[in-house]
Amino acid sequence: MGNDSNASGFTHLDAGGQPQMVDVGAKAETLRTAVAESRVHLPPVILQQFTGQDLITKKGSVFQTAIIAGIMAAKKTPELIPLCHTLLLDNCKVDIQLQEEEVVIRCTVRTTGKTGVEMEALTGASVAALTVYDMCKAFSHEMVIRQTKLISKSGGKHDIG
Repeated sequence: MGNDSNASGFTHLDAGGQPQMVDVGAKAETLRTAVAESRVHLPPVILQQFTGQDLITKKGSVFQTAIIAGIMAAKKTPELIPLCHTLLLDNCKVDIQLQEEEVVIRCTVRTTGKTGVEMEALTGASVAALTVYDMCKAFSHEMVIRQTKLISKSGGKHDIG
C-alpha cells in the first residue's frame, strides 16, 4: 500500500476521512536521525539557585532527571501519539545546557527503520522540558516552555536541516 493519503494529502486519514496508521511495509529500511529542541525560560529566582551548570533540588539533579525523563519519553512515543509506529531506537541522547536565562534541551534520536524518528525527538525534548518545569516549580511558576521545534531529520524521503 505504501504511503496512502486522501485527496487532502493527509497521510493519517484514509479516503473516507477516517484516521489510519500509515502503511510503511513497502518502504526500505534506512538509518534515520532526528534532532528536536525545547527551551525553558527561567525567572531570576530560579537562575539564582544554580551552582555551575545544574540545579540540585530536594528531588535531585534537575538536568540529570530531565535527561532520563526525555529518554524514557522518546521510547514511549507510540503510547502517547496515537498513530506513531512502534520503533526500536538505536540511540537517544538528551543534552541540556543553561544558556543565559534559558535551559536549552536537545534530543537526538536514531533508528534503522522504515519511518522517521522526529516524533520521538520532539516528545523527548518536550518531556525533558516539562521535567525541568516540575523540578523547579517550588521556586517559581513563572517559567515558560517555548520553541519546541524540529531542528533536523535525515534518512527518509525529505531531509530537513
